[in-house]
Amino acid sequence: MPQLVLVGLVLLLGAAGVLVPGVPGTWLVWAGVLWWALRERSAAAWSLLVSATALLLVVQVVKWQLPPRRVQGVGATPRMAVYAGLGALLGFVLLPVVGAVPGFVGGIYLCERLRLGTHGEAWASVRAVMRAVGTSVLVELLACLMVVGAWLGTVVAG
Repeated sequence: MPQLVLVGLVLLLGAAGVLVPGVPGTWLVWAGVLWWALRERSAAAWSLLVSATALLLVVQVVKWQLPPRRVQGVGATPRMAVYAGLGALLGFVLLPVVGAVPGFVGGIYLCERLRLGTHGEAWASVRAVMRAVGTSVLVELLACLMVVGAWLGTVVAG
């Protein structure tokens, strides 16, 4: 049981790490699933590891196809990353998988609405942030949340 808690913490750290530039969040999520699969040694664990590996590799290829992240000049802040991440997590829990997308955008909007005060300015900022960095972060975060959700489902079902 303590091993599962530690794996869960590594997975959550990896998912949160996606929001922090320079942190290998995707690879932490993959390493957490690898660690769990090596300890679990079941068909479900190995299937999840193979599926997670394939998904996370596809996400890396997709990220290369997206425009590069241009954080400077769009006003993306660590506070915004927290709001976006919490929004994505909340959306993912309330409406599994697809809820992460509106939750992510909604988190950015809420942060900017609180900072700027008006709907128009906040929405313009959301669009600028999503064009500059949001899409690649969202793709990576959604994939990591899917892996974490699948791991959690496998642990609970097993």
